[in-house]
Amino acid sequence: MRVHKSFACLALGLGLLGVSSAQAALAPGARAPDFSARATLGGKEFDASLAAMLKKGPVVVYFYPAAFTSGCTVEAHDFAEAVPEFEKLGAHVIGVSEDGIAKLDKFSVSACQSKFPVASDADGTIAHAYDAAMMLLPGHASRTSYAIAPNGTILAAYNAMDPDGHVSRMLDAVKAWASTAAHANQG
Repeated sequence: MRVHKSFACLALGLGLLGVSSAQAALAPGARAPDFSARATLGGKEFDASLAAMLKKGPVVVYFYPAAFTSGCTVEAHDFAEAVPEFEKLGAHVIGVSEDGIAKLDKFSVSACQSKFPVASDADGTIAHAYDAAMMLLPGHASRTSYAIAPNGTILAAYNAMDPDGHVSRMLDAVKAWASTAAHANQG
């Protein structure tokens, strides 16, 4: 157990120093992989689907290493505080980790403040599809965020272990999309 904890600390430490184990490889303009997963919002479980969410507007999908760790809690709080801004733009947020749904039931209430859902990717399938699997620490996703347009194309991608910057970059991408969509509807 001691070796595993040391390895985890090393991997997270390297991430904080800017050495990432995965880079957001899905570039803007690429098609976002569809997914379905068990999710929870305010401790109430449901089946989430990216396709269903995209029918309502753009979606921010953000991956994080583990619920209740310091950086992941900060990031969840930051996204929760920004939910009203995303909603004004017609966008929705969903967090994804490889944590089990029981743990996420609690995380969705406390860290996410019941403002957006978090999904369980227990086998890492979604993280792998989005190139967000942390190779140095199997069973954990890297801190990677994607803004996805309603047509399923990626608007922006950002990968950094530091939670700062994820919300602002995704919000900027959704704002740019909304501005372009508004101009297209006027013409």
